[in-house]
Amino acid sequence: MTTLLAGPGRRSEGKHAAPPAGRFRGLWNASPLTYITLIAALALSIFPIYWMIAVATRTNDVVADVPPPLLPGGNGAGNIERLFGNPDAYFAKGLLNSVIASGVVTITTVFFASLAGFAFAKLRFRGKNGLLLVIIATMMIPVQMGIIPLYMIMVELGWQNELQAVIVPFLVTGFGVFMMRQYAEQAVPDELIEAARVDGCTTFGIYWRVVLPALRPAAGVLGLFTFMQTWNEFMWPLAVLNPDNPTVQLSINNLANAHFQDYTLMFAGTSVAVLPLLIVFIIFGRQIIGGIMEGAVKA
Repeated sequence: MTTLLAGPGRRSEGKHAAPPAGRFRGLWNASPLTYITLIAALALSIFPIYWMIAVATRTNDVVADVPPPLLPGGNGAGNIERLFGNPDAYFAKGLLNSVIASGVVTITTVFFASLAGFAFAKLRFRGKNGLLLVIIATMMIPVQMGIIPLYMIMVELGWQNELQAVIVPFLVTGFGVFMMRQYAEQAVPDELIEAARVDGCTTFGIYWRVVLPALRPAAGVLGLFTFMQTWNEFMWPLAVLNPDNPTVQLSINNLANAHFQDYTLMFAGTSVAVLPLLIVFIIFGRQIIGGIMEGAVKA
């Protein structure tokens, strides 16, 4: 029927669904200058990290060499052993604390932010717009302004030098709620929610079975950003934790503030601290790229 209705200047429905042949041609036919620029930018971005890893496998006498060493040395295992055996750094404990804090904060932020974002985007309740404005207003206040009152609260709770002092204040963020709300507004059709209600699904069931799978790309981005921010946080752990119960950033700071600055030890600690970030980026990066490609196909 579709073929019969199609006139001389029209194509059938099946052929019309396919994109034009030259639609994405510009994405692949990049000029050589584009490749040269991208390769140069990639080299400039990777070289400092590579140099740090190379120095971490050598001794301190090569730190100030010109030109810098470009090949790894043979002291990598020894420097790692000295790093975890250093009595002033508490590096193993700091690494474990950072893994626990970053993991818990990431999971809770993604869960609570997606749940609140779904409520602000798709549910109707009194005071919704006012509450959303309050959440947006919290994003305008610098974190540094809240350190003193937050520290006083930790003192009242008796959480000084306790890991929960690094976790509890950051279980959810205003940025995460706003981001998930904006994504849920576009990604979750109202008809899908109404169909789930007709099938007898509860509000939390709609969130868990319908909304959360649709928010997976945004949740991957939020999880990646949250983990990186929590892992690299320095000022608040420095204020609330003692040197004997540090995060990984404080452990590296302990190495930097030692009487003798062992640069190979600091670079070895930094190299080890980067590995969890790379692992998380690989895990969430696939989700992010998958979400981008899924959106491109739907477009």
